[in-house]
Amino acid sequence: MNEILEYFPHLTDKQIEQFKALQALYEDWNQKINVISRKDISNLYSHHVLHSLAIAKAINFKDGTTIMDFGTGGGFPGIPLAIMFPNCKFKLIDGTGKKIMVANEVIKAIGLTNVVAEHIRGEEEKGKYNFIVSRAVMPLPDLIKIVKKNISKEQNNALPNGVIVLKGGNTEGEIHDHKKLAEITPLSNWFKDDWFKEKSLIYIPLC
Repeated sequence: MNEILEYFPHLTDKQIEQFKALQALYEDWNQKINVISRKDISNLYSHHVLHSLAIAKAINFKDGTTIMDFGTGGGFPGIPLAIMFPNCKFKLIDGTGKKIMVANEVIKAIGLTNVVAEHIRGEEEKGKYNFIVSRAVMPLPDLIKIVKKNISKEQNNALPNGVIVLKGGNTEGEIHDHKKLAEITPLSNWFKDDWFKEKSLIYIPLC
């Protein structure tokens, strides 16, 4: 939890309380349904919460922004972002019902009111959003093919509407079709832990 406060020192008391509650909740649920590698649960804040919040370093979503988390699993990056941006609206989707159940239980337990989590495949999701966010669920070109239909034409942020994904390893192949538009930021620009060295944030406008 200290790493969250180190990089985001201006959290409200309510946000701190919600972030603090995540460890016990995910430890409990992870024993029943494996949403995070059991070896990695002790690194929840650095490898999952802080990793998700790299998106908050890239963009300060304006109030009223709509965001879909594609392939959220147990709620990443959507739940940490929903805590960080309480006046934005989030929809978390995943094709695995058990994982969405965990996300919904965590949402309920920490009292988030700006999030809906649904068991649905991305191909079936019809809603329109300013941004689609995701953590390495599939190759970026495949993701873009699915979510292009979900990008709203209404703009209300400094960055044009589009896709923001968190990826590890070599990203060159991922952006081949969008080389002129893609912006890649190494996460080590924001976070000093060695774990972030090979990881990047990719933003591609799609409007």
